[in-house]
Amino acid sequence: MPDRKSQIRNRKSTIAVLYAPGINCHEETAFAIDHAGGRGEVVALFDLLEGRRCLEDYAGLVIPGGFSYGDHLAAGRVLAVHLIARLSEALRAFVAAGRPVLGICNGDQVLMETGLLPNGTVGERAGALTQNRSARFESRWVRLRVQETGSFWTEGLEGSLLRVPVAHGEGRVVHTADARVTPAFLYVDADGEPTEAYPDNPAGSPGGVAGVVDPSGLVLGMMPHPERALLPAHGSTDGLALFRNLVCYGD
Repeated sequence: MPDRKSQIRNRKSTIAVLYAPGINCHEETAFAIDHAGGRGEVVALFDLLEGRRCLEDYAGLVIPGGFSYGDHLAAGRVLAVHLIARLSEALRAFVAAGRPVLGICNGDQVLMETGLLPNGTVGERAGALTQNRSARFESRWVRLRVQETGSFWTEGLEGSLLRVPVAHGEGRVVHTADARVTPAFLYVDADGEPTEAYPDNPAGSPGGVAGVVDPSGLVLGMMPHPERALLPAHGSTDGLALFRNLVCYGD
């Protein structure tokens, strides 16, 4: 059996994929990391809370999509409360150590609820993702334009158009007047122009915002699902580049 030190050493080159009750995209997200050349390890929230796993043992963290805790109270809020109450110092130290965090769909909602997005301050909410303007769950393909952010997340992708799917009922970005919002992805129309119009912008997000990075450039949240646009059989491979940027970060 490998000793504790070797286990930690192996995990430090591994991306943690957080699992909590109701999350349902963890296996696809771990596969996406593996497919991009990294190692994705599904890590149960309760193992982190009980100290059986430590965030500091991992090279990065992804909070995947789904319906954590059934989206009771609000999408992502219950999971965010757990993270703030029990893991806030670990999250702060994780980002301070230069390790990336990605939130996809429900994970994006969680990051907003914790305060990691948009301002990068755990425990101080400055934004949220609220009900789509259509007032219904939206599952469809969208076009995204990658923005210049100065972050490794969008490196080599700036200005390109990506075709990826969305699947959410609460994806409309709202924020306080003093929030530092840096868009990473914008919903665009058939001409490649940012839009607030339905259905090209299925959430109705102001300015077409579909994803944002924090001021450090380490934390990215996005409503579309890049892990569902990896293989030719998916209908698009545009999501793979994002996971390659994650896997290659720090090399």
